[in-house]
Amino acid sequence: MDDINTHKLILHNDDSNTFPYVMACLFSLCKHQPAQAEQCALITHLKGKCPIKHGNYMDLLELSTDLTNLDLKVSIEEDESSVY
Repeated sequence: MDDINTHKLILHNDDSNTFPYVMACLFSLCKHQPAQAEQCALITHLKGKCPIKHGNYMDLLELSTDLTNLDLKVSIEEDESSVY
């Protein structure tokens, strides 16, 4: 059951980080492709938040901590598609 994507990691917009910085963080830590990192940064800027990764809670918690340490604002939410 550990491999089930039960949660999603949400990136929240902030006024302190630049697009290139956010994209670099997504590229290096989330293993996004450059175009995917750019899309996520743009969606976050325009809509206020964007899901950047799906997975189990414990894996996302570690990634959340790493991103928070880089001054990005993230949260973990239960994925509605996994609710029975």
